[in-house]
Amino acid sequence: MALEIGDAAPDFSLSDTHGNRVQLSDLKGKRVVLYFYPRDSTPGCIKEACGFRDAYAEYQAQDAIVLGISTDDAKSHAKFVTKYGLPFPLLCDQGGKVAETYESYGLKKFMGKEYLGISRNTFVVSADGTIEQIYKKVKPEIHAAQVLSDLS
Repeated sequence: MALEIGDAAPDFSLSDTHGNRVQLSDLKGKRVVLYFYPRDSTPGCIKEACGFRDAYAEYQAQDAIVLGISTDDAKSHAKFVTKYGLPFPLLCDQGGKVAETYESYGLKKFMGKEYLGISRNTFVVSADGTIEQIYKKVKPEIHAAQVLSDLS
């Protein structure tokens, strides 16, 4: 069954770059922007992450928390955060279980090859824990600005 606007956001607990657990249900009372991205330090993912970085103060002004989620490990995330000065947590979803729950993990095709991976999707979770907005197959260059505009 597909997730839809108004559904309860599936709860999860994942580790961040420093090994701290982040549980979605602990963030009730704030809006949460969950953006799923394929891989640290790849061109599209850099553009998307830097877009959220550059607009981060505006997200904070909207009382929104930004969380990036990929299947990369903490070491990879740490390099990505440091190299690009990302001010928000990146969460480690090794195995893609949370991404799968959010319909953001599955079969992908690239240059004639098929593989399992994360799709570039974003979910805005409202302060009451329901899904407020869903963005599928986003364009990394403009996505952070689009989400921010919709939060206003």
